[in-house]
Amino acid sequence: MSDQVDQQQNAQEPTEQDEFIDINEVGEEVYEDDENNQPPPEDDEDDMEINEEEGENHETLEIDMSNNSWTYFDKHEDSIFTIFSHPKLPMVFTGGGDNLGYLWTIHSQPPKFVGTIENHKESIISGGFTNDGKFLITADMNGFLQVFKSNKTGEKWNLFGELNEVDEILFVTIHPTLPFFAFGANDGSIWVYQIDENNKSLIQIMSGFSHTLECNGAIFIPGKDENDLTLISISEDGTVINWNCFTGQTNYKLQPNDDFKGVESPWVTIKNYGNLIAIGGRDGQLSIINNDTGKILTSIKTLDNVEDIAELSIEALSWCKNKNINLLAVGLVSGDILLFDTQQWKIRKNLKVDDAITKLEFINDTPILVGSSMDGKIYKWDSRTGELLFTGVGHNMGILDFTITENGKKLITAGDEGVSLVFVD
Repeated sequence: MSDQVDQQQNAQEPTEQDEFIDINEVGEEVYEDDENNQPPPEDDEDDMEINEEEGENHETLEIDMSNNSWTYFDKHEDSIFTIFSHPKLPMVFTGGGDNLGYLWTIHSQPPKFVGTIENHKESIISGGFTNDGKFLITADMNGFLQVFKSNKTGEKWNLFGELNEVDEILFVTIHPTLPFFAFGANDGSIWVYQIDENNKSLIQIMSGFSHTLECNGAIFIPGKDENDLTLISISEDGTVINWNCFTGQTNYKLQPNDDFKGVESPWVTIKNYGNLIAIGGRDGQLSIINNDTGKILTSIKTLDNVEDIAELSIEALSWCKNKNINLLAVGLVSGDILLFDTQQWKIRKNLKVDDAITKLEFINDTPILVGSSMDGKIYKWDSRTGELLFTGVGHNMGILDFTITENGKKLITAGDEGVSLVFVD
């Protein structure tokens, strides 16, 4: 293993054209061409007239160029699929359809380039930083996963290890406190690895093969100590499994016929709060599970009477962590955001946007809910009243992901057009 580590290459350092950043430096640069520091317009298709040979037929294509972002990052040449922020530094990672990942700062205007993550052969769709900020994990649609370790300042990221166990990785989830991560695959398998810093290696802890279709999501449940490593995974086949990662055994397995009364929901989203787990299905089914007992507390069909069954899919879940506000936010392809009272499991508010919800997240333990949509906007609501507090505009295509920093003061987006915007509210 030591020979392998010695041969591993560093994440690509910036070229001479790219300024190498000091992570503690707060830049004061602004864009010379745009006093408001907005992304430059795409001038060849904003307004288009087509003059036909005969007659005076005109067709005008109008694009809304309004933009209230603070700054932007536009090195990607394809859709940005994932974005996540460093837990301690003013820095984010973006991964895209150009098979590249970028590290860049969010405290300066414009952002400062930190480095490039290469060697992926397909779109980078998931990853994350470990809780201590030492390690960066990136994964692509070709099943290739890389782990990088930073120096003390976070300016350089060296390749620590790599994996290629499956044909396609669908997601990566990282333990909230310990150096473990898991990923799920299109063949239904789920894998758990430890980042062993002392031995400079990635150690396989578990591989599970009880799902028969795609493993679409998983979450680690924090245990009492390091001897307790629990993971819950969901699948397209309608199963939910609680794993003991150290033994590879299942603590419980929920199945459509036995536990969901014959409803075979293709599960696509999962989030927990304490011992409660919420799972959302592609068919609009929402189920709440008591993880201590493995019992289903309630199952709810969230929407009816939709024109297209695809609008039912639950794409986002977020628990409000304020103990005095008992809410679960549920976002659907229909553009509906349903705020459920978690005591009675009744809808308290129904918010609506113009296109599919892609992500929801409450800001820390506040009642402020952030949501992104394929309508190209990012929103803040007061979940208690449903009042819209902020709308971030500037994308001309959908927002696929976002991250929240500085206790909600900054929202950083991942745009389908390959641009990341930083909003300051």
